[in-house]
Amino acid sequence: MRRHLHANPELSHEEFETTATIRRWLSEANIRIADFPLRTGVVAEVGGSLGGPVIAIRADIDALPVQEETGLPFASLNKGKMHACGHDFHTAAAMGAALLLKKKESELPGTVRFLFQPAEEKAKGAQQVIASGALKGVKAIFGLHNKPDLPVGTIGIKGGPIMAAADGFVIEVHGRGSHAAIPEAGLDPIIVSAHIVTALQSIVSRNVGALDSAVISVTRIQSGTAWNVIPDKAVLDGTLRTFDPRVRKRVRERFEQIVAGIAGAFETSAEVSWIEGPPAVRNDAGWAERASRTAEKLGLRVVPPAPSLAGEDFAFYLKETPGLFLFIGTDGPHEWHHPAFDVDERALEHSASYLAALAVDALQQL
Repeated sequence: MRRHLHANPELSHEEFETTATIRRWLSEANIRIADFPLRTGVVAEVGGSLGGPVIAIRADIDALPVQEETGLPFASLNKGKMHACGHDFHTAAAMGAALLLKKKESELPGTVRFLFQPAEEKAKGAQQVIASGALKGVKAIFGLHNKPDLPVGTIGIKGGPIMAAADGFVIEVHGRGSHAAIPEAGLDPIIVSAHIVTALQSIVSRNVGALDSAVISVTRIQSGTAWNVIPDKAVLDGTLRTFDPRVRKRVRERFEQIVAGIAGAFETSAEVSWIEGPPAVRNDAGWAERASRTAEKLGLRVVPPAPSLAGEDFAFYLKETPGLFLFIGTDGPHEWHHPAFDVDERALEHSASYLAALAVDALQQL
């Protein structure tokens, strides 16, 4: 299953064949598919004959606009598209858990709802699933992500923040164009942009406490059309990552003050537009403790993972219901989003077995 998905990646909101494939696999296993209004993605359920609570397991299904460079025999057949973040692995692990739970469906003290979610990479899919009603009645939700820097057989579990809030920004600097040989006749937005990029880094070093975390990265600067013309506009893009809502708010305030202040000092103007991303993923401490015990019963080594400043729209689920997002060791050669990214497939068995065991333990706990 993982290799089929890997060879046939689809981008966010385009996961039509992936959705059809997942539905086919579920139908072949006689796992019931729930009827929720999703354009792409699938919701399925196992259990429920004995009544009881509902818990959810989430797997993301979309790929990235990356040209694969792994050389694998099952490498992507779709040019410029790749499962470079391991969502194929997550989907296969959830399918494995569903198949394991199906074998003892009549004994389950509740219902396990599987959310095969689209568009995680666009940070939109979780909100679409929530809007569809698929999270209604769910008492706890669980999700996992592969972790290349953890060895197979290791699982990273911790309460509190584990992945960052991820915001994007666009800065437009408005100057006045002129001939490059007569700069005094214009207001150079490139000079202003250079000062803004440098000054923004002072926010992390001087406005964020040493025990807190924040990252500001300017990732694109676009300005000008000719070597001898000073342009009248420059556009800067980038991202802000934080764990604490207070830090997030404070950094954004300082960000806008610095941009406006520098622009004004050079007699130009600047506007900041924010692209709201998901909030930080904050795990429930109680579920983290219980999930650790489940892992230890299966012989997995539990470690407290270092929080990641990457973003994850699983955070939207945790705003609706308690739960846990964890890291599963896949001992990969490269980090997420790298064109040569891969996972050690031995981790699939651990992941499927663990998700199934965690589901049963959660239902019994509830």
